[in-house]
Amino acid sequence: MKIKKLILILVLFTMMLFSHKNASAQDKKMVYRIARLTIDSAQLENYKALLKEGAETAVRVEPGVLSLYAVYEKEHPTHVTVFEIYANKEAYEAHIHSPHFLKYKNATKDMVKSLELVDVAPIALGAKPGAIK
Repeated sequence: MKIKKLILILVLFTMMLFSHKNASAQDKKMVYRIARLTIDSAQLENYKALLKEGAETAVRVEPGVLSLYAVYEKEHPTHVTVFEIYANKEAYEAHIHSPHFLKYKNATKDMVKSLELVDVAPIALGAKPGAIK
């Protein structure tokens, strides 16, 4: 149940930069995804560093990567959830073929014990400006 609350909080915060009063055609093309991962505990700190580097690079250099929020469960630190928003399917495809994503993927392949990708659709997204840094 805690992960569902966490995901809801992430969704709400994500839209601080992308809040719209009316749904536009662009909104309908956006890709919303959750990645749920389980990480090898012996490699957790290395994994977190690689994930942080990859996510920060993607948001900084890829115009179609609108947000990437990565968190871990306090009681189960090897359980990582990433909430992703892309401008469209093409932006997602470009992201998974980018040099920094491929570097992350190759460097972490033996650290990830399980990965589940879930496409999701927004119900209500919003955040106060400056709420997340």
